[in-house]
Amino acid sequence: MDTTTPTPEAAEDRAAREAAFDVFARACPSRPVLGHLTGRWGVLVLAGLYDGAARFNALRRCVDGVSEKMLAQTLQALERDGFVHREVRAVMPPQVEYSLTELGRTTTAKLIDLIEHLEAHMPQVLAAQERHDRRHGDPARDDG
Repeated sequence: MDTTTPTPEAAEDRAAREAAFDVFARACPSRPVLGHLTGRWGVLVLAGLYDGAARFNALRRCVDGVSEKMLAQTLQALERDGFVHREVRAVMPPQVEYSLTELGRTTTAKLIDLIEHLEAHMPQVLAAQERHDRRHGDPARDDG
């Protein structure tokens, strides 16, 4: 255990590193990563890979409603951020398989908790929506 007192410069450097990432700050690099994770398709793609590796078309069938283009873009962003690993198998024709990295697994575990929480509480959500709609009229549906 280090019992030395840090210099003011070292303490300042440490404080700067600890405060370096703030998702609420406009220019923070964590903000677009959060968007990749929690965007319309990110959570679903990660959850679709949670039980094991999958090829592109199997993942597309799992994530009902995602277009080929959006799935490809989502996978590229998640791969770039270090959550997804892309492996090209040298067979004819070449096969591409996607899996979660260790960072992807630990992050997805937290997202799975959120998904399970949401699914368990959907009756409350639906009741709240119904109460709101009765008070304020039917809202324009935002499915997208």
